[in-house]
Amino acid sequence: MSFLILVINPGSTSTKVALFEDEKVVFNENIGHPQQETDQYDSILQQAPMRKKLVLDMLGMHGYSPEQLSVVMGRGGMLPPVKTGGYRVNENMLRLISEDKIPQHASNLGAVLASDIAWPVGIEAYIYDAVSAADFPPVAKITGMREVVRKSFCHVLNSRAVSIRYAESIGKKYEDLNLIVTHLGGGITVGAHQKGKIIDSLSDDNGPFAPERAGSVPLLDVIDLCYSGELTKQEMIKKVRGKGGLRDLLGTSDGREIQKRIDGGDAYATLVMEAQAYQIAKGVALMSPALMGELDAVIVTGGLANSEHLIKDVEKYIGWLAPMVIMPGEFEIEALALGGLRILRNQEGVNEF
Repeated sequence: MSFLILVINPGSTSTKVALFEDEKVVFNENIGHPQQETDQYDSILQQAPMRKKLVLDMLGMHGYSPEQLSVVMGRGGMLPPVKTGGYRVNENMLRLISEDKIPQHASNLGAVLASDIAWPVGIEAYIYDAVSAADFPPVAKITGMREVVRKSFCHVLNSRAVSIRYAESIGKKYEDLNLIVTHLGGGITVGAHQKGKIIDSLSDDNGPFAPERAGSVPLLDVIDLCYSGELTKQEMIKKVRGKGGLRDLLGTSDGREIQKRIDGGDAYATLVMEAQAYQIAKGVALMSPALMGELDAVIVTGGLANSEHLIKDVEKYIGWLAPMVIMPGEFEIEALALGGLRILRNQEGVNEF
């Protein structure tokens, strides 16, 4: 018996949609969301009906209906700390997401869209390798404020997928290696992977700035902005996630446009991109103490890993730390589909939220 698995991976500027028949890709599409489209919404959750319609239209365009599906797999969002692997989407999860008690991030839409499509036709919806999945030891959770505990928010799905691929490529198991993995996308995160467990990470709000994220910013200056009376809470959130980083500094997050400016002699654009490489390298270095010098490789992945200029600058700063392995792009779609297939075949258990 074969299974039809619909995969939905919402990002800040796109929704990736794929259909798998077991391990075989039936279609794999990327639905772009232009800035003027997403700017109409005050919150990411408000985008759900728009994105759902586009996903269903894409499914229909390829000649399939929800009734034919075996399961819907959504990207896992910024939930409270959870385990790696699969979680059944349930009312508790959706309630927490809808109450706006967790950080706003496009990945939160994974559970919402999956259940909105799966439940009306009587099938299950799952998330897999949520961005909050990790195994932080107690020492990694402490901050200098009693009220604030460090949690892991990183690109778990793709980071684990590329780590497993890298391990296989050198004839080893992921669980045998110590790796630092940085995902360079609309947000940039860095994680320390020790023998198959993520034991520390930098999320997109406390690490390098990114195309659409402000990254780590001096707190006293942020406090001044918050109490300046010039920005609402929602506007501040947007400044951190969505309108920060390259978009704030250069007016665009489009790497092609920025490269044109650099090629045209724009000194400020050149400086900003150098600063981005510098911050990425600092983020990797910050994770190295977690592995106490036992580091097999630094893996660089995500869309921005395709930029030779950026990678060259990052390596200039951090290449001495360990061998750098460049694995451009994302393998999240395949990871979601194969996770769902293992669940359907009873090869892997499901966690309840």
